[in-house]
Amino acid sequence: MASPHNDMKSATKTYDRFIGSLKWVVPLLAIITLVIVILIAD
Repeated sequence: MASPHNDMKSATKTYDRFIGSLKWVVPLLAIITLVIVILIAD
C-alpha cells in the first residue's frame, strides 16, 4: 500500500500540471469567445 506522503506528491504534481494548463486554456477561451462575439455583432 502506498504511503500518504507519496500520494500527496502525486496529487501535488497533478495539481501543478492542472494549474499550468489553466494558465493557457483560460486566456485562449477568452480570445475565442471575444472573436465569436465580434463576428456575431457584425
